[in-house]
Amino acid sequence: MAAVESQMLELGTTAPAFSLPDPDGKRHSLADDADAYLVMFICNHCPFVKHVREELAHLGRDYLPKGVSIVAINSNDVTAHPGDS
Repeated sequence: MAAVESQMLELGTTAPAFSLPDPDGKRHSLADDADAYLVMFICNHCPFVKHVREELAHLGRDYLPKGVSIVAINSNDVTAHPGDS
């Protein structure tokens, strides 16, 4: 893993605009219709993520009707970790 200097922002800072594809290729962005976002950086092969996977799905089902969209970003290299593609 490469060392990367943290770019921490103050709590409450407006997130910068971004757009990312989902597994089906559909693009999603902060401009989509949601009142709030929970953004998580995950790794599909991480034992902890595997352990809480069902609870993450429950969070999505519970909060979507309240206007909160949940975005999980997996930035792993799909060549090195094909299970994360």
